Amino acid sequence: MAMISFSFPSPAKLPVKSPPSISNRINLADRLILRHLNAGDLRGAVSALDLLAHDGIRPMDSVTFSSLLKSCIRARDFRLGKLVHARLIEFEIEPDSVLYNSLISLYSKSGDLTKAKDVFETMGRFGMRDVVSWSAMMACFGNNGREFDAIKLFVEFLELGLVPNDYCYTAVIRACSNSDFVGVGRVILGFLMKTGHFESDVCVGCSLIDMFVKGENTFENAYKVFDKMSELNVVTWTLMITRCMQMGFPREAIRFFLDMVLSGFESDKFTLSSVFSACAELENLSLGKQLHSWAIRSGLADDVECSLVDMYAKCSADGLVDDCRKVFDRMQDHSVMSWTALITGYMQNCNLGTEAINLFCEMITQGHVEPNHFTFSSAFKACGNVSDPRVGKQVLGHAFKRGLASNSSVSNSVISMFVKCDRMEDARTAFESLSEKNLVSYNTFLDGTCRNLDFQQAFQLLSEITERELGVSAFTFASLLSGVANVGSIRKGEQIHSQVLKLGLSCNQPVCNALISMYSKCGSIDTASRVFSLMDNRNVISWTSMITGFAKHGFAERVLETFNQMTKEGVKPNEVTYVAILSACSHVGLVSEGWRHFNSMYEDHKIKPKMEHYACMVDLLCRAGLLTDAFEFINTMPFQADVLVWRTFLGACRVHSNTELGKLAARKILELDPNEPAAYIQLSNIYASAGKWEESTEMRRKMKERNLVKEGGCSWIEVGDKVHKFYVGDTSHPNAHQIYDELDRLITEIKRCGYVPDTDLVLHKLEEEDDEAKKEMLLYQHSEKIAVAFGLISTAKSRPVRVFKNLRVCGDCHNAMKYISTVSGREIVLRDLNRFHHFKDGRCSCNDYW
Repeated sequence: MAMISFSFPSPAKLPVKSPPSISNRINLADRLILRHLNAGDLRGAVSALDLLAHDGIRPMDSVTFSSLLKSCIRARDFRLGKLVHARLIEFEIEPDSVLYNSLISLYSKSGDLTKAKDVFETMGRFGMRDVVSWSAMMACFGNNGREFDAIKLFVEFLELGLVPNDYCYTAVIRACSNSDFVGVGRVILGFLMKTGHFESDVCVGCSLIDMFVKGENTFENAYKVFDKMSELNVVTWTLMITRCMQMGFPREAIRFFLDMVLSGFESDKFTLSSVFSACAELENLSLGKQLHSWAIRSGLADDVECSLVDMYAKCSADGLVDDCRKVFDRMQDHSVMSWTALITGYMQNCNLGTEAINLFCEMITQGHVEPNHFTFSSAFKACGNVSDPRVGKQVLGHAFKRGLASNSSVSNSVISMFVKCDRMEDARTAFESLSEKNLVSYNTFLDGTCRNLDFQQAFQLLSEITERELGVSAFTFASLLSGVANVGSIRKGEQIHSQVLKLGLSCNQPVCNALISMYSKCGSIDTASRVFSLMDNRNVISWTSMITGFAKHGFAERVLETFNQMTKEGVKPNEVTYVAILSACSHVGLVSEGWRHFNSMYEDHKIKPKMEHYACMVDLLCRAGLLTDAFEFINTMPFQADVLVWRTFLGACRVHSNTELGKLAARKILELDPNEPAAYIQLSNIYASAGKWEESTEMRRKMKERNLVKEGGCSWIEVGDKVHKFYVGDTSHPNAHQIYDELDRLITEIKRCGYVPDTDLVLHKLEEEDDEAKKEMLLYQHSEKIAVAFGLISTAKSRPVRVFKNLRVCGDCHNAMKYISTVSGREIVLRDLNRFHHFKDGRCSCNDYW
């Protein structure tokens, strides 16, 4: 950008003119129009103008037209404003500078840059431009995306020897409120300080605060401006609070609010709305309630009802949105904003998607308030949360009827809804029907392709994003990395990592967090640790991702070391961090350590344990064989245990062959969810382990009656660019013959080394005499053994064999893998439903505690 030099004349005080008396110059027409305007009846004033014109009577005073134009601008009724301009031309009234300035403002705010420029040029030809005209035109350029033209006009203004006033400075500073021109803004600030204008008007200071926030994307210089301002008012304080929120500093916003109150300023509805947003962001319900009480006493509660609905919705603990609903029900008039806030609150809280959809239907049925694009977006998200594409399509019909289906936020929500409902063809149709695809559209559909493991389509979408120069975001790579992590495709993960490096995103915090998670889930915990150690800026997600990775791999010591390092560096753990800590203690049997961390959640960090934390503690006690303690713990929980907790307990009852407690746990599960197959399967297995074949068969019969299907066990392995999936006894693979030859060879070798098949784990009653041999054959054909055999014949000897399974690895396969790692000389990494097992030289990283 060319350098711009400034030459500021010394500030001069303009003579103050008394407004001319106009009462003697206003005729009847003027009085009639002004009477309507004074009564706040703009349309009546314009209608009077039209009727007078029809009768051949016209206003004589340009002041009348100026008043009409200003009223149109205030009401943002630009169509009426243009009609007034047409009448002005028709009556051949010569505008003065005030009227011309009003016309510039009208066309500027209506977005008609050409007309505004024409008026300004006309004023130049007649020598009628004043400081207000120049300022209005600068504001016009700045507000319509022509910031450089605004700055050029400011320079031209100075070169003519004119003296800028506060409005002029405000206009040009706003033009500098972006990263391209913030440098020019700093130069202007220097001259403001020299000429004394910095302290002359609050608006100038507010514009500078805005400029630094928007132009530098930091708060440091904005705060310096605020600190040096000689005069502060409620607008300035509110601006600082609002910008704190926009920059993601809700705690700072609340601090500014408290400072404002202590400084003796009274907040208005705009201030309180921003502070309620800060409380919502921090989920600080206690402060929010105190402010609500204050708003009632101040008489402002009615003005901030929408913000209150939003705050109570976001602060509602465990999905209890009663307070949110109470505020909504007490409102005399429900606006689209209050309806949307309530629907969004239900949508976001603890899977209350059905209630959110019902509220949307209620809003539509009442018909008093029309939903906007935000309302529809929340409704589609609710449909996605409850996986109900049928209702989603009905909502889409309403969006089409109201002409909102083509809105970008609505259409992107539609794509997201179909993706969550696993309706990828519908999602594809919605995506391809978009006339204009933005980055959010691509990211939403790409996320769906990754969830469905369609990586060919995902990488094609990535290429399109790059070709169209939409700017690949952190979310794009997070979706890709999450997808490859789910399937365990480390090669594709490495390809994406190379793209990250090429695009210069290796220091991007969200991308690094996703890389840590991907490498951890793909079995390469050392690479995940390297990515973590190279990060300059770590947040709680970075630390939690690393801690979770170590926990999944069973490295409890490293989990606790990393957690201690995290707290020493002043990073506060969150709920997910504690899930990882408790899981790590569970995987290695650190019962006392687990209790210590469970108790410290609230004591040290004021984090109330949720259902998943109680489930981790049940798992910890069960793995240690403390079933009675676990049962007592469940019964003393502050809320009713869910299916996850009882399923964890039931699984432990099977492992420890406790039939009585197992029956009790299964009964509890079926009370909560009669169609939960895990209860029938686990109880059937408990009976089978105890030799109670009739009871085991009865459980299977009940499953069949209810049409419940057990999830089939499968294992997969990535070789080259392809993921190969195997089931029990699978012979469908093209290399099946070689795989089973290798498997036979391995079984023979490991038997020689001392492996004995654990046929007690075959929970099927076999009548034949050779049932033991048949049981052994069933064990040999488990999917994880087939996958490992394929991996050994298909991958380089220098690389570990990485196998993934959708269920918990069985005891026999776990034992066999230790022997196979010895006879093959290869490291085997197996990820099951719960954790990783690293087999090397006959040992497993879990030390057989799993």
